[in-house]
Amino acid sequence: MLNEKKFALVVPTLNEAGNIEPLVTRIRAALDPETINYEVIFVDDGSVDGTQQAVRACSQTDPRVRLLERRGEKGLSGAVVHGWRNTSAELLGVIDADLQHPPEVLPQLLRAVENGSDIAIGSRYVQAKRVEGWNPLRQVVSWLSTLTTLPLQRPGVHVKDPMSGFFVVRRECIDGLQFQREGFKILLEVLVRGRIHSATEIPFQFGLRHAGKSKADMKVAFHYFSLLGKLSRDLIFRSSEQ
Repeated sequence: MLNEKKFALVVPTLNEAGNIEPLVTRIRAALDPETINYEVIFVDDGSVDGTQQAVRACSQTDPRVRLLERRGEKGLSGAVVHGWRNTSAELLGVIDADLQHPPEVLPQLLRAVENGSDIAIGSRYVQAKRVEGWNPLRQVVSWLSTLTTLPLQRPGVHVKDPMSGFFVVRRECIDGLQFQREGFKILLEVLVRGRIHSATEIPFQFGLRHAGKSKADMKVAFHYFSLLGKLSRDLIFRSSEQ
């Protein structure tokens, strides 16, 4: 049963002040009816727009909302790992702060894990090949980035959206593993390095950013291709040892 396990949802933030209150409101509306024991952990990388104050304001009325501050570190993947390490929850999740990921899908992700999946992924591509609101160039870049992951994915656990930043995973599947702390694509690393034997993809409509600015830039692309190289080397060494 969902209410027998604790769920921690990590939200990495960097200058997302305008999104905090509406995100928390929607998360509560989605999860409170499920009677699940949950907490929302905002991991902030030095915001200067009032993001930390906005989170503290929410935590004053709801102790399930927590703020963790990182100093001198940047990167979504590192923030997610930091949040996961600072909770005792058995179920671990991540969602973007910008409301492009709909919190209303969280109950479906949790039920998929409850029903036996090691990981449940909010997928942009299960029912559609395009993401509404993206220009053609971004569509192509996303498609090519996903295509490059196919050789890395575990046999029998191929997913259509390994680049998603919206998912729930069992702690036991990743406990003790070391993940790359730079970059923005932690799901691919979880799928390749984690003890993942079953995955469920739940379709959702990728929304437009509610407030603030996108953090995607050339550095993000560099970290992504660096990750691909590291994962490829890991698979080669793993195969040679078998």
